[in-house]
Amino acid sequence: MAAKTIYTLFFPAIAMVKLPSIRDKNLDVSGKVVLVRTGMDVPKDDAGNVTDDSRIVEALPTIECLLKRDAKLVLMAKVGRPGGKVVPSLSVKQVASRLSELLKKEVKPLGDCIGEEVRSVIRQMSAGDVVFLENVLFNPGEDVNDDVFAQELAKNGEIYVNDAFSSSHRNQASIVGVPKYLPSYSGLLLEKEVKALSAALEKPRRPFVVVLGGAKVSDKIGVIRNLGLKADKIIIGGAMMFTFYRSRGFAVGSSKFEADKASLADDLLNEFEGKIVLPVDVVAADRFENDANSQVVAASEIPAGWRGLDIGPESVRRFCKEISEAATIIWNGPMGVFELGNFAGGTLAVAKAISEMTGKATTIIGGGDTISAVDKAGLKGKFSHSSTGGGAMLELLEGKELPGIAALLKNKAES
Repeated sequence: MAAKTIYTLFFPAIAMVKLPSIRDKNLDVSGKVVLVRTGMDVPKDDAGNVTDDSRIVEALPTIECLLKRDAKLVLMAKVGRPGGKVVPSLSVKQVASRLSELLKKEVKPLGDCIGEEVRSVIRQMSAGDVVFLENVLFNPGEDVNDDVFAQELAKNGEIYVNDAFSSSHRNQASIVGVPKYLPSYSGLLLEKEVKALSAALEKPRRPFVVVLGGAKVSDKIGVIRNLGLKADKIIIGGAMMFTFYRSRGFAVGSSKFEADKASLADDLLNEFEGKIVLPVDVVAADRFENDANSQVVAASEIPAGWRGLDIGPESVRRFCKEISEAATIIWNGPMGVFELGNFAGGTLAVAKAISEMTGKATTIIGGGDTISAVDKAGLKGKFSHSSTGGGAMLELLEGKELPGIAALLKNKAES
């Protein structure tokens, strides 16, 4: 196996590590079949048409890097959640079509991801050719990391590249199984994601402010515990704030909260007293609809039958002040029900405040809803780093070792 260029990275769950990279100019891919696991899980409409090609665009640097070095590219991805069955609307065909347009060259979609017919096509490829295996999740072996399926996927290539940060927290065959059988490297997107997040965790410029939103405290408990030891402030918004309110005996009306997590929320408030910043007011509504009657009320006094759907104006002011004083900012999760225009104000204000700090501070955002809110605010591309993987980002922030990264490191150690 060729020598590998390496980048120093930090994972809270393990020691300093070095990740193999396709940047290594000594890695010879000329004329070789490179099997690339991409993160091109893009949204589609009912007709199967791609509605947002952001993840395809993010994959281009790795693809173009390998093509410039005369590789034969065999791409694979998962699209949607077909549950191990063939779902035509979740085919990679439209993804391959859009990628063809962006690359200005043919990307041939194949009818399956394993088998002799697939390998026959691959054997006929020339340097610079690109084919796209069918959705790996059409095969039930992908989700359960079936070893036989992983071996069959590995037969499609000579070198493996993981460029799917968005799936690297999954124990899937195309993520952790294939690296057991092929020389394995990180792609440029995976490398960029891990470097950005690791740098923010290892040596953040201070003040270090974390902004967390979304519906459930249970999704963020590990993140709060880990970042509570590193951050200067943790700002809490979204429906998860009501679990914290309930832990202190506040009236939350009909607001959504997790009763079984209230004691944990109370523990977090005690453990990180002075660091956790909760909203002081909320925009409450009498119905979960955009045209509902609404009023701004104190966070501790939400009327019976009403529910909080956004943070209030005083909370926006306080949150934006904390953000304006930060040197490192990580944001994951909306402040309210931003999908309803009348209750998007808090989320959009926070998005704008963080974007305005880019250049003065390191600004990192991630999570599907967060990215959607940023797009809605017209702020796409206005941050130091926008992560393509919400779940993977959270697990890394929680201090967990990502299986996809561990698989690359194990391959490197054994080479």
